[in-house]
Amino acid sequence: MPALSSTMTEGKIVEWLKKPGEKVSRGESVLVVESDKADMDVESFQDGYLAAVLMPSGSTVPVGETIGLIVETEEEIASVQADNPAQTNIAITKPAEPVEIPSQKEEPFAKQASQNPPPAIPTESPAQLETSQIVVNSGRIVATPRAKKLATQLGVDLSLVSGTGPHGRIQAEDVQRTQGQPITVPWIAESNAPVSLENFSTPSTFDALSQKDSKSFEIPKGKSFGSPGETISFNTLQQAVNRNMESSLSIPCFRVGYSISTDKLDSFYKKVKPKGVTMTALLAKAVGKTLARHPQINVAFSSQGMSYPDQINVAVAVAMEEGGLITPVLQNANITDLFELSRQWSDLVKRSRAKQLQPNEYNSGTFTLSNLGMYGVDRFDAILPPGTGAILAVAASRPTVVASKDGSISVKRQMQVNLTADHRVVYGADGAAFLKDLSNLIENNPETLAN
Repeated sequence: MPALSSTMTEGKIVEWLKKPGEKVSRGESVLVVESDKADMDVESFQDGYLAAVLMPSGSTVPVGETIGLIVETEEEIASVQADNPAQTNIAITKPAEPVEIPSQKEEPFAKQASQNPPPAIPTESPAQLETSQIVVNSGRIVATPRAKKLATQLGVDLSLVSGTGPHGRIQAEDVQRTQGQPITVPWIAESNAPVSLENFSTPSTFDALSQKDSKSFEIPKGKSFGSPGETISFNTLQQAVNRNMESSLSIPCFRVGYSISTDKLDSFYKKVKPKGVTMTALLAKAVGKTLARHPQINVAFSSQGMSYPDQINVAVAVAMEEGGLITPVLQNANITDLFELSRQWSDLVKRSRAKQLQPNEYNSGTFTLSNLGMYGVDRFDAILPPGTGAILAVAASRPTVVASKDGSISVKRQMQVNLTADHRVVYGADGAAFLKDLSNLIENNPETLAN
């Protein structure tokens, strides 16, 4: 049940990096804002001085709201501050330049982007986003919001922690490392039973699931929940999830399922896993190659008609430890080399954890893959993300008694996959044909995924 991108409507001010009266340079970070899916710096668009802070740290403000005033000369600071004694948002004097929360338009693929008007205020370029981190200077301790929260929970003095993030930024794993805790990563739909098969000492995953110590399925230590009787506010990522899930209610969907034998896929995976191949990359590659033969499943509904993207980009649902979902995207999954696809996925996982993904790395998916097989789930339906035509729910691979056409009975490993599709652009026969070809690829020719 992944959350796809939506237009950013508000942001939370995490930290002001400059104080009133301090000099700022063009391109220099002035404050850190938490958007729907990432922390990003807001940079000054001119040289000058920060005259006034109108919205303090911790404030949640809509896009376009004036949150601070920058003037050109030091002499103008006193005048602006006199006009804003209570630091309220009033009319801006001519010498002062407003600092605004940047807007961030996010579309599933390029063809739809042209249908939306450009934002009325400046946006950050990919290059700026790539380096948009809190910078260590003037003795300031800089850390991600989650690292600060974790440090408070664990009683860790951040001044004694060495940051490994960009520009020395302290990240959550740095805090965990000081306590000797294992470094956690987002909950990722990384595997179904084939991966579990090698992690368990017994040959049968089904038996192992029942025998495995329950600690194997504990919630990671970084995951925080409220106490009984407590009400916890949604964070910005969770709010984005909520908006997308509500939007999905207006989409007329249908669902169709298929049982796929995974014996040959298991065998092939054992061969390529030592070379760094992940099950996520294998499934994404299989889906991508099948989508190339069934472009109707890769289509999206638009007000003008059916929108066919020029790429096959498989988004994979990832549950974040602080709550909410994000969908890192494997671009051109049908033609990208399996080993390169695995390398890309590992990189996306790492940067998802640090909230450093660029917008096009989580909002450009044309098809979504949601895999809960790692939890032993034998079947489930996924909610269709707005902006795409279909999503595939992948359950665990389990030993199953199967009757062949001649009436003989055998035990084979099978996984249940369920396709949820937008019935405005995808029809039942389209979905059935797609699943049949996907099954044929996985059951009979998984070796071709390496090509």
